[in-house]
Amino acid sequence: MATALKQREIDAELAPPFLGIASSARGFTWRERLTPDAHLRATTISQRHGLPELLGRMLAARGVAIDDVPVVLNPTLKALMPDPSTVRDMDAAAARIADAVVKGQRVAIFGDYDVDGASSSALVARFLSHHGLQPRIYIPDRLFEGYGPNPAAIETLVKEGAQLIITVDCGTTSREPLARAAELGCDVVIIDHHQADEELPIACAVVNPNRQDDVSGLGHLCAAGVCFMVLVAATRELRQRGFYGQIAPPDLMGEIDLVALATIADVVPLVGLNRAYVTQGLQVMRWRKNIGLRALIDAAGLNEPPTPYHLGFILGPRINAGGRIGDAALGSRLLAGEDETEAARIAALLDRLNKERRDLEKQMLEEALGAAEAKLMQEPDTAVLLVGSHTWHKGVVGLVASRLTEKFRLPSCVIAWADETGGEGTGSLRSLPGADIGGAVRAAVAAGHLIKGGGHSMAAGLTVARENIAVLEAFLQERLQGSVTEARARDALQIDGALTPGGVTDELIDLIGRVGPYGQGNPTPRFAFPAVNVKFAKIVGEAHVRCVLQSADGSKLEAIAFRAAGQPLGDMLLSSGGLPLHVAGSVKRSSFNGRDKLEVHIDDVADPRRQG
Repeated sequence: MATALKQREIDAELAPPFLGIASSARGFTWRERLTPDAHLRATTISQRHGLPELLGRMLAARGVAIDDVPVVLNPTLKALMPDPSTVRDMDAAAARIADAVVKGQRVAIFGDYDVDGASSSALVARFLSHHGLQPRIYIPDRLFEGYGPNPAAIETLVKEGAQLIITVDCGTTSREPLARAAELGCDVVIIDHHQADEELPIACAVVNPNRQDDVSGLGHLCAAGVCFMVLVAATRELRQRGFYGQIAPPDLMGEIDLVALATIADVVPLVGLNRAYVTQGLQVMRWRKNIGLRALIDAAGLNEPPTPYHLGFILGPRINAGGRIGDAALGSRLLAGEDETEAARIAALLDRLNKERRDLEKQMLEEALGAAEAKLMQEPDTAVLLVGSHTWHKGVVGLVASRLTEKFRLPSCVIAWADETGGEGTGSLRSLPGADIGGAVRAAVAAGHLIKGGGHSMAAGLTVARENIAVLEAFLQERLQGSVTEARARDALQIDGALTPGGVTDELIDLIGRVGPYGQGNPTPRFAFPAVNVKFAKIVGEAHVRCVLQSADGSKLEAIAFRAAGQPLGDMLLSSGGLPLHVAGSVKRSSFNGRDKLEVHIDDVADPRRQG
């Protein structure tokens, strides 16, 4: 009842549903992305900057200020990167890294096992190698060590001779392990972006724009983005010390392809500096300079210029596969290496592991969907879906949690238990915009309900004892109930405008591309195709539905709905019977067998006769 009341309150604030769609195949209300109060700004953007009306509307709908339009349309590091010293502890980190270079010290890099961790580790390793050091990269085993530094690993690195440990994409909450480093006389520099507690670990520097006393405004960066700024600052420090008389400074711009990869794969907002990282990183990636990335692109069969889609759905999953079900260090070794034969071997192995990961994910997802549906039948008003099994693989729980959240539009926690009756569980959580799952997990740690945990507002991880699971679930439900209710009430399918199949042209695709790159925080444009006939609908591949959209004027456009077979969306497409439907999706230019074609990637569909 409370949810329905909240929905009515929010509906009263917003414009009427787009095309009158209040309930689609996926259960969404369709809304125009450009809110009523932003129409004037859209017109002003178009007129002041001489842009087509559609571009003005898209920019205004994404919150772009009138004066910021030029830099949004042409994002560069020169325009968008601030002085690195604006980040807390940046100068101290740069000085300590410069000391290690000048003195030729032994440096160990402790990274995370995901794409951001692998990219960050490779960035720092390549920088140190350029300066004549031979850094040791240590990536913890996801299954046996878990996330972040641990005392045993720290002791191992110090015993090997490390005089400086640089943690990347981790370390902000690792007070006990890093206290051990201090006890052993080893310096630590932390480069991270995860949410931070008020009390920080002992370290020479904690460079994290999400620490509570940082005012840089760069909390949207991934770890690799922060690492890049640290390396810029370290290069500046070395230049000031006169170090580059014997060797040339590093070509940091030549490494920005790794930052782009991590930025997309870690699903951080594509705003501000992140737009420059991705835009310029994609250009560098086309040069195929990084041996490891080149090998991975070839192993994946990618034969066109890389796009954010390729980074997020083709390359990223392959690097992640090593950390999920194989050797966690494969990704960092691939990206940091200079041996073409070894790069080809690792890339082929990651490609095979990714196929195994997909099979494993499919099986786990079927079981998790059944458990989630049973829970919702018992508790329809639940705020968090929490499911677990001792047969599930720790490395895949995050992927399954993402799929549950996508399907049920609820925060999800998927736990892999160590055994059937007791022991610990390792879980991953995913959330909705507006429901801070990372904050909830850190609060659960503080309350004593978790062994450890942390993360972002949209994604988090945890380790929990079996006997605490009921208490944890109750805690998360209470903590998130209000924000989830409001987040779901505001949840709608955002539409950028209406098109006919004949209106999708190469010129339109090029125009839309000017507001890219698209991703988290800068959503891919979505258009509605009103009252189109769905022709030749059929299931292709494992679960996709391909069809042709035809408008009343006879114009046609190919379309595909991914993973829609057996879902309400796919059922409606397959059984339209020639009657007109409203279709919503993104327009794409794709290549197949050397031929370019235009198509729609369908996100949703609605029957106009079933509204109201």
